[in-house]
Amino acid sequence: MADPTSLGSFEQVVLAAILSLEQNAYGVTIHARVEEISRPKKVVLGAVYATLDRLADKGLVRSWMSEPRPERGGRSRRYFALEPAGERALRDAAETARRMCNVVEQSWDKASWQPARR
Repeated sequence: MADPTSLGSFEQVVLAAILSLEQNAYGVTIHARVEEISRPKKVVLGAVYATLDRLADKGLVRSWMSEPRPERGGRSRRYFALEPAGERALRDAAETARRMCNVVEQSWDKASWQPARR
């Protein structure tokens, strides 16, 4: 069985979106933020929901339903928040990405983002 705190890159993006949205993290807003982060790549809403379910199964996020919206026929929203394990997993992933960027920048010329001439 895979380590539940081992994250794929798309899972990292979804967790980062939830973190940044704070109290406003529900499906549609999460999808919009994921698209902002992933630009120019397009993201299908269903992929976000499938990833949210997977992250919940791993114990990295929790969700709850809101009261129905006040407008006529208003629907409930499913909100998401990071669990402590999700925060740790995202922090670990960010630290790994930061180390990787440092290695790449040391090897490549920063100005042109090309391999350094040796």
